[in-house]
Order: sequence, then C-alpha cells, then structure tokens
Amino acid sequence: MKGWRRRQVIHQVTDAQPSLTDDVRKREISYLIKMGIRTACLILAVVVPLDWPYRLLFIAGAVFLPYIAVIGANERSKGVPAPTFHTPEANQSEIPLHRREIGS
Repeated sequence: MKGWRRRQVIHQVTDAQPSLTDDVRKREISYLIKMGIRTACLILAVVVPLDWPYRLLFIAGAVFLPYIAVIGANERSKGVPAPTFHTPEANQSEIPLHRREIGS
C-alpha cells in the first residue's frame, strides 16, 4: 500500500523528566518559603498588637505551617523517578545508580 509509512517517535524536550537534583532544589525552596511565612506569622502573633481573632490566625499559621512544609518537602513531583538503591558487588566497575548525576 502506498502511503503507509512508519511514523517515527519524536521526543520533545518537554517530554523529559526533571532530574532528581532539580526536584530536590524545588522542594527545598518551597520549604524555605513556607518556613519564612511561618516565622513572619510567629513574629506578627507576638509583636504586633492585634485583636484575638487575628492573633489566633497568626498562631495557627505558626503551628500548622511546619507540618505543611515538611509534607510538601517530602513529596516527589510527578514523573521524577524514585532513587534506586542496591548493594554494590565486589569489583563493581560502573557508577552506582544513585550516583549517576554529575554535580555542577
């Protein structure tokens, strides 16, 4: 049949999964932002003279934001493979799987 061609699979850059290093960096930044907001809530709850409903709102932020920050920091992004660990064999000549990224 004329016109039947095999279509080649073309991979685009947007199909690539983010590296583990990029994912960890993104989670670290998110954690630091949330903990900065928590610190601001704590300072506002103690220093600024506010009515009790507003003060309780800031106290709640100071109490619950660490939990939210830790849960977010421990959650991997979708598409990022979990690191695989295996026991090295004697005379192993290749780089272990969890050490294959080159740092900059």
